[in-house]
Amino acid sequence: MKNAREAQTAILRLKEEIEHHNRRYYELDEPVIDDESYDRMMRELQELERAYPEFASPDSPTKRVGGKPLDLFEKWTHTVPMLSLANVFNGAELAEFHQRVLKSLDVEEREVEYVLEPKMDGLAIELEYENGLLVRASTRGDGKVGELVTENVRTVGDIPLKLNPAPVPGDLFSSVPPKYLNVRGEIFMNIAGLENLNRQRLDNGEPPFANPRNAAAGSIRQLDSKVAASRPLRFMPYALGDALGLTLSNQMDFLGKMAELGFRKNDLARRVNSFEAIEAYYEELLELRENLPFEIDGMVIKVNDFGLQKRLGNIAKSPRWAIAYKFPAQEKTTVVEDIQIQVGRTGALTPVAHLRPVQVGGVEVRRATLHNQDEIRRKDVRVGDTVWIRRAGDVIPEVVRVVPENRAPDALPYEIPTTCPSCGSNTMREEDEAAVRCPNRDCPSQILESIRHYVSKGAMDIDGLGKKTVEMLLERGLIVSLADLYSLKTDLLAEQEGLGEKSAEKLLNSIENSKTRPLNRFIFALGIRHVGEHTAEILAEEFGSLEKLQAATEEELTAIHEIGAVVAASVRGFFAEPRNARLLEALFNAGVAPSFVEKTQGEDSFFSGKTFVVTGGFSLGSRREIESLIKERGGKCSASVSRKTDFVLAGEAPGSKLKKARDLGVPTLNEKEFTEKLERSNS
Repeated sequence: MKNAREAQTAILRLKEEIEHHNRRYYELDEPVIDDESYDRMMRELQELERAYPEFASPDSPTKRVGGKPLDLFEKWTHTVPMLSLANVFNGAELAEFHQRVLKSLDVEEREVEYVLEPKMDGLAIELEYENGLLVRASTRGDGKVGELVTENVRTVGDIPLKLNPAPVPGDLFSSVPPKYLNVRGEIFMNIAGLENLNRQRLDNGEPPFANPRNAAAGSIRQLDSKVAASRPLRFMPYALGDALGLTLSNQMDFLGKMAELGFRKNDLARRVNSFEAIEAYYEELLELRENLPFEIDGMVIKVNDFGLQKRLGNIAKSPRWAIAYKFPAQEKTTVVEDIQIQVGRTGALTPVAHLRPVQVGGVEVRRATLHNQDEIRRKDVRVGDTVWIRRAGDVIPEVVRVVPENRAPDALPYEIPTTCPSCGSNTMREEDEAAVRCPNRDCPSQILESIRHYVSKGAMDIDGLGKKTVEMLLERGLIVSLADLYSLKTDLLAEQEGLGEKSAEKLLNSIENSKTRPLNRFIFALGIRHVGEHTAEILAEEFGSLEKLQAATEEELTAIHEIGAVVAASVRGFFAEPRNARLLEALFNAGVAPSFVEKTQGEDSFFSGKTFVVTGGFSLGSRREIESLIKERGGKCSASVSRKTDFVLAGEAPGSKLKKARDLGVPTLNEKEFTEKLERSNS
């Protein structure tokens, strides 16, 4: 427990630090710490001010929202303050919020209805409409005074310049726009849009945006609205500021009315009336998070009834009727302790940052990819640097950007070595490639990674051959190449440490079963450059046998839909290589006989021969699993919607692909309809 003097010193220090980070986050769009570190400082300050109220000043960061408006934009005073939400991080804190609501309203469990919405990762904006026309847009600023950014906001396609009210029987105001409407919402950027924008910025020698929020803020805070117009910005309404000529009684009605007026519909909003339902939907959103086309960093819980919201009221910084239940962070700052090289199966030398261990999204991260020399130079990553790292789902963590303010004066730029760290061969870089490669096909690392790829789940799926086992087999000379896997014997394997007779038999059974894997998986397992799982499926369907594929010319390959010149040259080059021909002969002599079952289209077959585009999230499984179900029944899957698409299968939050399908007149299926089709195909 601090004494009064220590508490006063700590409060002054925390105020100064938080104000510094507020300015970097809200005004400069250049944060240097992660959200959890910031939240920890804010909580510490709140606790100290509660314990020592005599030191809590009116200008404390706990009394305000965001940062000061930029001098570059005209200031605008909000008619109704734009408050921010308080955060909770676990079920216990959420339960405390729920009990406070019940106690304040003097009601029993289940007598309060909540609306649950995804917490978008973007920039809060206020839109003001007069007689249906957008007249003003402003940022949150400090909650009372924001920045006028009307011209930039007009460029966001999701924001109607003119409201489009739809007639609804019994609704007095449905046929005319409200006299005045104040809507609050989030301007954000889809993940694909951010990735494309960052690629362009890197190509232009500009630093990439750290996350969607920075991208949205950086785009809206442009003096030239043409720049904002060139950015793939979106908007989602989430709150009513004020209105004249429009009567709404609750949050769910508000969301529905906004969709009628021309705003984006929030398909993920859910109405519930129990604490258990809140927790259940949090888990559902957390799982769905990885499949959404945009980023969310939590779930917002709001009391649905506007009358009850008014009774609950606000505190200085946030409403008492709403809370944000935050997800585990997916971006964190840490330190690059070393940069080491990994040699892949194609000989590419990939620099990997070895990091000070940090928890990201509930997983401890110790390494992150740096891709290649060009990326290292663009991001200017050096050993000892403080960096932002990002992890989403099963994607390998990557370094997003450096925090240059924390760099040591003696930190040196990193250069990929000119010799292979695995075999010592001189490395090379082809003129049109970003990768530096080891040309030695007998390089130990290349052999190891080739075997690991061959036995992986998407390829030959040989259970029991993890990295350590493959390394052990190579180190002890039990195998030298892929074909040697099929000559392994039970007694020899059983003698190896960590295996034993049962494990050896199980492994050999898995190896034996792999001999008749489908042709597409065998093609993928060979590790031909530029041939992924999808391309392997196309080649298997087109040729039906490996012999025919081996004999195909580049002209025949490029004539196939989705096979370009680069893939065709790579396939032709692979089969023309004598060492690959010897490998294939050895595999066939060992009994490997990949199977190809031609899919036939029966009269009552719904899937056979049809092309599907899968978008959104599904309770049945991941998009990849859904696509596998379609392919197993003879269907094809494509990544983009065109007039050749037969069906678009749309799950939760399908995004722009569903809109494009409707624009082109492509039939759509929801998950229920898709499940019914599956059941019929199985019967």
